Amino acid sequence: MTAALRFDPIRLPEKCEQLRKEVRAFLAEEIAAGTFDPHKPNREDTDVPEFSRKVGAKGWLGMTWPKKYGGQERSFLERYVVTEEMRVANAPTRRFFVADRQSGPVLIKYAPEHIKMDILPRICRGEICFAIGMSEPNSGSDLFAAKTRATKTDGGYLINGTKIWTSSAHIADYMIAIFRTSPPTKENRRHGLTQFLVKMKQPGIQVNPIGQITGQYEFNEVVFTDFFVPDDHVLGEVDGAWKQATSELAYERSGPERFLETYYVLTELVRAVGPNPDTRSAEGIGRLVAQLHTMRRMSVSVAGMLQAGKEPVVEASIVKDIGTVWEQQLPHRVRDLAAFVEETATNRETLERQLDFAIKTAPKLTIQGGTTEVLRGIIARGLGLR
Repeated sequence: MTAALRFDPIRLPEKCEQLRKEVRAFLAEEIAAGTFDPHKPNREDTDVPEFSRKVGAKGWLGMTWPKKYGGQERSFLERYVVTEEMRVANAPTRRFFVADRQSGPVLIKYAPEHIKMDILPRICRGEICFAIGMSEPNSGSDLFAAKTRATKTDGGYLINGTKIWTSSAHIADYMIAIFRTSPPTKENRRHGLTQFLVKMKQPGIQVNPIGQITGQYEFNEVVFTDFFVPDDHVLGEVDGAWKQATSELAYERSGPERFLETYYVLTELVRAVGPNPDTRSAEGIGRLVAQLHTMRRMSVSVAGMLQAGKEPVVEASIVKDIGTVWEQQLPHRVRDLAAFVEETATNRETLERQLDFAIKTAPKLTIQGGTTEVLRGIIARGLGLR
């Protein structure tokens, strides 16, 4: 079936701009206090629990969720503003970001009420961290090729297998993972996958860090050996998680973080060229900013669709495809333009240090959250082309 593809033009309302001022003031205070340095994206202190609790105290986690679970019942557009400002400032969001963006909404939709009442308020307070257990060895971004088994036993399931490229698993309190509960059928290879809530830091789970070329340890291999998950930690329909995961990815793939991860090199370049850039620099920066503005309008449109209760899976995939390719190429484009920056520029050393880190981290950007090839397959199906 072909989806009706659309990106409605949406303007952020005045209350969002007022919120933006509040978030900027808060971040400025945290920077002044030394909580983090916005000019150092390669810092090691990406997990700052106290900062997470402060963001929670502001009411900026679980913003769109029901108040009975600790949320604020605010709009997706307001949440968009908070996410955008955090990303632009290079704030240390690792501890709360996944839980706020997608794990919480999954729990709201599929978890038993007692689990919602226990976990969701703690997310809103910035107290706990979530990881996503989807990718597996030898399956790339093919979610439906998952082989990690969940075998039924008394009172629950025993998990055996491995997840890989699992961001933040080394600090996570919980993981929302997809395991195989039944074989796929000839008619539907997506059949047989079930979504589970996994409590981390328990016997039967081994987390092995995976080093990156940047020197950071963000990704992990997670090995399950006869790990027990109780029945009430099953999320949604047994054998039917593929429907849930597809919906969940609309949250993961459409936000401003999908084109702002290397944004800091662009702002540093603007500082380096100063108020009177030469023609080549002005043209290059103008082109990049125009592209950024277009992606942002598309991303805001998806936030508006989420606010309206829609599931813009195809539109979200387009945002991630265009956005991650752009942010992956951005450091190289900035490096070309930086060749003409005066050696006397006061931030030349900062720009070079940021470029070094951004170029090293860029290869992962079109892999995490779904590879470009997988995204284009989703888009093609949505447009009726395959």
